[in-house]
Amino acid sequence: MDAQLVAFTGVAAGMVAMPGADFAVVVRNALASRRAGVACAVGVAGGLLVHTALAVAGVAAVLAAVPTLFRALQVLGGIYVLYLAWRALRSAARPRGVQALADEPAARAGGLREGFLTNALNPKAPITFLSVLPQFVPDGSPAMPRTLLLATIVVVFALLWFPVVALLVDRLGRWLRRPRTARAVEAVTGTALGVLGLVLLLEPLLA
Repeated sequence: MDAQLVAFTGVAAGMVAMPGADFAVVVRNALASRRAGVACAVGVAGGLLVHTALAVAGVAAVLAAVPTLFRALQVLGGIYVLYLAWRALRSAARPRGVQALADEPAARAGGLREGFLTNALNPKAPITFLSVLPQFVPDGSPAMPRTLLLATIVVVFALLWFPVVALLVDRLGRWLRRPRTARAVEAVTGTALGVLGLVLLLEPLLA
């Protein structure tokens, strides 16, 4: 048994399941509808695929070596997350916001786009993968095939975890979609996204 591969599987599961902006947008879209939530989950996995591909290709090393580029992407990501926070808080202020989103024909496309951009615009993700993946490449073994395998494991976990989150939220939908509960969830989600967005936005400015 490959002990390093087993260890990385546990690390990958923890990395994917750790609550963050991607988790918040999946929950928000799943409140709108099951299909929107699952589409958002697939979008998150797609954004994760971008980061793993960057790490495998070594492009993430460029971000680490060019602070100005990294900070510019960090600001861009912070602005987008703040935009999502504003949408969630605006919806929380209007009792019919969640239902209106569920009735939109483009809800699934919007969920897919939100999930993808929320993850793809996180500049810290490729740096994280670039620092973690090499630790699980055995000495003397070809780096590319092993790194591709590790990256695939991460994406597979994302394709399993986030749709499960969306389906669980949808399963609890009758209770979660009650006007008062839905507004509370939107408010909490918006606040969490706002904090994450401010951290991303202010960190490079204060550095």
